[in-house]
Amino acid sequence: MPIRQAPPRTPQPPAGHTAPETARSGDRVVLAAVPPLVEPPRSGSLADIPYANASEAPRDPVISRKDERGRWSDVSASEFAAEVTSVAKGLIAAGLRPGDRLAIMARTSYAWTLLDFAGWAAGLITVPIYPTSSGSQTQWILADSGAAACAVENVEQTRLVSARRRDLPELRHLWQIDAGAVGRLAAQGRALPDALVTARRRSMSPDTVATLIYTSGTTGRPKGCVLTHGNFFAEVDNSIELLHPVFTSVSTEPAATLLFLPLSHVFGRMVAVGCLRARVRLGHAPSIATDDLLADLAGFRPTFLLAIPYVLEKVYNTGRATAEKLGRAASFDRAAVIAQRYGEALMARESGAGPGPSLGLRLAHALYDPLVYRRIRAALGGRVRYAICGGSPLGARLAAFYAGAGVMVFEGYGLTETTAAATVTPPLRPRLGTVGWPLPGTAVRIAADGEVLLRGGQVFAGYWNDQGGAPHVGGWFPTGDIGELDADGYLTITGRKKEIIITAGGKNVAPAPLEDRLRAHPLIGQCMVIGDERPYVAALLTLEADGLAHWQRMRHKEGLRPAELAADPDLLAELQKAVDDANSTVSQAESIRRFRVLAAEFTEDGGHLTPSMKLKRAAVLKDFSAQIEELYSARR
Repeated sequence: MPIRQAPPRTPQPPAGHTAPETARSGDRVVLAAVPPLVEPPRSGSLADIPYANASEAPRDPVISRKDERGRWSDVSASEFAAEVTSVAKGLIAAGLRPGDRLAIMARTSYAWTLLDFAGWAAGLITVPIYPTSSGSQTQWILADSGAAACAVENVEQTRLVSARRRDLPELRHLWQIDAGAVGRLAAQGRALPDALVTARRRSMSPDTVATLIYTSGTTGRPKGCVLTHGNFFAEVDNSIELLHPVFTSVSTEPAATLLFLPLSHVFGRMVAVGCLRARVRLGHAPSIATDDLLADLAGFRPTFLLAIPYVLEKVYNTGRATAEKLGRAASFDRAAVIAQRYGEALMARESGAGPGPSLGLRLAHALYDPLVYRRIRAALGGRVRYAICGGSPLGARLAAFYAGAGVMVFEGYGLTETTAAATVTPPLRPRLGTVGWPLPGTAVRIAADGEVLLRGGQVFAGYWNDQGGAPHVGGWFPTGDIGELDADGYLTITGRKKEIIITAGGKNVAPAPLEDRLRAHPLIGQCMVIGDERPYVAALLTLEADGLAHWQRMRHKEGLRPAELAADPDLLAELQKAVDDANSTVSQAESIRRFRVLAAEFTEDGGHLTPSMKLKRAAVLKDFSAQIEELYSARR
């Protein structure tokens, strides 16, 4: 049934979910800890999940997959377990031994998840590689992990890996998914008994290595994070116990989510494992291009989402652009302000800090619901009431807008080294601008210099080929992020330790909050704030293709070349408004005084972005040094 805009009832927090225990040092809160909601398993591995599902609920749909015509069909728990067994037998027949590494280089798809679980069922360690990785990046991961086999999506990736085979002596197999590799593996293992897979599964424990996920490599070679099956259990079991009751409490529809995050990223991987563990129906969407994703959302119709800010920003900006094309931009902007105020009032009421929306606000909200908010929910498939957002801060304004539009956003924070989330917005206790409380079973500590330190069952075992184990500060994992805890144990991330800018005047500036705010603007693709040892803070901006194309159409400037656009006074005036808005969140000494629009984009191919879209700051500083010097030498 369609989910109504207003909650039909108020779900209750999961039993045992209490506020964190906190500790202070002087006037600072330096520690927040939440006990686990579930006991960690003492035996077994992730490989057992499909078989447990098949035993307990064989007919329940656990995955939906889309055919060539765009139609979704369900795969039952028993069907998925049978496919996992068939492919696992094929991997064993190919000569892969327990502990061998199987690399997977493909977009998010059913085949990806199938190969992941089949690899585990065969006792292997799976190694994700971003499908957009360069030849040198791919070679490094395959060589460093010692991968014995690699499954790629298409012929281009086959050629990329094949060109480097002579430098990869341990790579014995290269399989192409879209050429039927999965089916051939199943056929190859058909003669083997299922008992071989059962024996491989029973040989593993929570301490067995499940996967090597390589870091982004923003400052050097990517490092392989060693994550065990127990790390994943600590992450997903506590997340399920905390959030699953909330997601299922507002609708009679069974919980379902469409995964469009890359499975090569720890967040997407955790989602896939968690959905199979909780028997939440899972769909895969390979593209986050606006038109492709909106079509998949409309076809699949999830009940909740796990997203990165980019996607929620895109949906908002697309809605705004559509309204502008129809001559209703002013109406959309008024509706957005009402939604933000309404969302803020809702969250204040839920956290006990306010009475909730006033009568006037409720009336204004009801007026705009059919005109604007319902369309936003429809763009997400029509049934979404909750979203978990991670990767970078969403921003308080956009989080409040979505809450006001009927989609509550839970923000989280974590790293590859922590198997994704270490903190998450507590159900029914949101606090705008924070990334929530520690996930149950997790503790957060703030070091004397402001660095966020973490401890919990999901913290990794160490880096591959590094005998030193996980880095630690007195038994705590140092994240490299700067943050603070408030009196109630909510964590706020303010920047990266290595990225702190110190101006010539001695002012410390965290670039991330300014960059995140600017990237949310529909005209801005990427942003890098600069100013280390400089007299003031400045910024390099790149333009977002979809937003720019819309802006050009609306202002009849389609013929302008990139260099002309970068100097167009109307465009610069729009961007100055965005900069002024970002500056309103910081002190004058931290504000951006000047900016430069680059005709080029920051891209992975150009060496300025990692596969997970993080900035390689040193590369940007080097390649755009001339433009940076102009920002500090030219007269205003």
